[in-house]
Amino acid sequence: MMQELVLLIAQYGLLLVFANVLLEQLGLPLPAVPTMIVAGALAADAKLSVFAVFAVSFVACIIGDAVWYWAGRHFGNGVLKLLCRVSLSPDSCVRQSEVRFDRWGSSLLMVAKFIPGLSTMAPPMAGVMHLGWASFLFYDSVGTVVWVGAAICAGFLFHKEIDDLFARLESMGTIALVLVAGLLVAYIVIKWWKRRRLYKMLRMARISVDELQQLMAGGEKPVIVDVRSNVARKLDRRSIPGALPVTIGEVDAQIGHLPTDSEIILYCTCPNEESAARAAKILIDRGYTRVRPLQGGLEAWVDAGYMLEEFFPSSACAAAK
Repeated sequence: MMQELVLLIAQYGLLLVFANVLLEQLGLPLPAVPTMIVAGALAADAKLSVFAVFAVSFVACIIGDAVWYWAGRHFGNGVLKLLCRVSLSPDSCVRQSEVRFDRWGSSLLMVAKFIPGLSTMAPPMAGVMHLGWASFLFYDSVGTVVWVGAAICAGFLFHKEIDDLFARLESMGTIALVLVAGLLVAYIVIKWWKRRRLYKMLRMARISVDELQQLMAGGEKPVIVDVRSNVARKLDRRSIPGALPVTIGEVDAQIGHLPTDSEIILYCTCPNEESAARAAKILIDRGYTRVRPLQGGLEAWVDAGYMLEEFFPSSACAAAK
């Protein structure tokens, strides 16, 4: 049975490689690296053309990435939040992609495919940041060449071992197909479980924008902390009046500057208030008790029509003091 499968891959291999790579780049949980490795092994055995395997993989990558880049350029942060909501990878949140893009800039596209959860997020992030088409295609192409080339070369180098693996799977008959299907299902289930565990960890009491407005109007002075990334603040300079700009990576450093006897409200623009909830958990673990994320984040505040002010970069430490 495995022999028939190998013949099927050899006959329709290029189409399978193209479809698998394209679907993965579009965000589906279908790992393409194993497929490219097997295709590389078949090319080493002269059952496929190595140049054809490389070409279809490269084209599939560029098409998928270009779709997300275009979507990010035309629809902005909404595309990133959509990806974050549907992704099975909890490490693919908007915030982490923004932090990495702020640190590495457009060169992030050259390594994004090697970083779990970032492969699909990097192209739309480049579009949101209005990176030019020429620059995007250059950096994305370099990264794609390295990623695809590494997978195919791995197939070439280990083609004998892969041939032996197919021979063993063939001797197992139907059990081999069940095993392969089981591994794919297990991969998806593990990803889903990690996502559920993340959301469970982030469950805590939120404060609504109306409640926050009432606190501010009633004379109380809650400490409001804007935990958006620097990139997010550059894209949207609006902020809640009096908010202290503190990225989630700076929360620990600001512990001594945040009062323990005041209500501390944190907000971001991540789906499910992910960054605000993480920052709140850090503060709670350090002994703060009156800490709550803002439900709906900055967008909910804007939609409610409450007062805004423009964010100007300044020292969060000085502001907190």
